Amino acid sequence: MAKKILVVDDEPSIVTLLKFNLEQAGFEVLTASDGNEGYDTARKEKLDVIILDLMLPGMDGMDVCKQLRLGKINTPILMLTAKSDELDKILGLELGADDYITKPFSPREVVARVKAILRRAETKTEEETADAIKVGDLRILPEQFEAYFKEKKLELTPKEFELLLYLANHAGKVLSRDQLLDAVWNFDFAGDTRIVDVHISHLREKMEEDTKQPQYIKTVRGFGYKMEVM
Repeated sequence: MAKKILVVDDEPSIVTLLKFNLEQAGFEVLTASDGNEGYDTARKEKLDVIILDLMLPGMDGMDVCKQLRLGKINTPILMLTAKSDELDKILGLELGADDYITKPFSPREVVARVKAILRRAETKTEEETADAIKVGDLRILPEQFEAYFKEKKLELTPKEFELLLYLANHAGKVLSRDQLLDAVWNFDFAGDTRIVDVHISHLREKMEEDTKQPQYIKTVRGFGYKMEVM
C-alpha cells in the first residue's frame, strides 16, 4: 500500500509541484490549502508524513504543528518555510517538527527528505528490537516506542524518541553532532547541526531537574553530547 502524504500549502503552484513529484515517487498525496483544513485532515486520516507550510491562512503552520503534538498525533512533519530567519526554523523544531526546508526548494530534495523520514520510521535495527534499555532512572522500551524517567512516561515526538534511544544505546560515549545527524535523521543537513541542539534541549526539559546543569545528557564542548552512565 502506498504511503500517504499530506501537503498543506496555500500556494497552488507549490501544491501542484509537490503532488506531481510525490505521486511520481509512488506516494498517495492529499492536499489542504489552509491551516484549519490541514489540521482537520491530519486528525482524520492515517498519514505517514505531513508536509506543512509555515505561513498559512487561518491557523498557521506553527499552530497546526503545536496542536497536533498536543493531541498526541506524532505523524512526522516536514515544515516548509519561506523565511530565512533561523528562529522560525528552531521554533518549528521545538514545537515538534521533524525536519524543515527553506523555499525555494528542489522537489527532488523534498522527496528525498520524505523518503529519509519514512526510512527511519520503518527500519527496525537491532537496537530497536532489543529488550528494555536502562540508564539510571531512564528506562526505554524500544519495541513499544515508550520511555520512562523515574517511572513517569515521557511524552516524546518520534524524532525525540529516536535520539534518546540512540544516546542510551551509546551511553558513556561522546557522540558528535554530525554522528547524531547521520544516525537519527539519516540525511545530510550540510553542516546544519542546530536541529540536534534543539532536540537535545527538548529532551533535557523533559528529563533533567536542572537543564543548565544536566546530569544525564552532557555537552562535550567543541564536539557533541554524551549520555552519562549513571
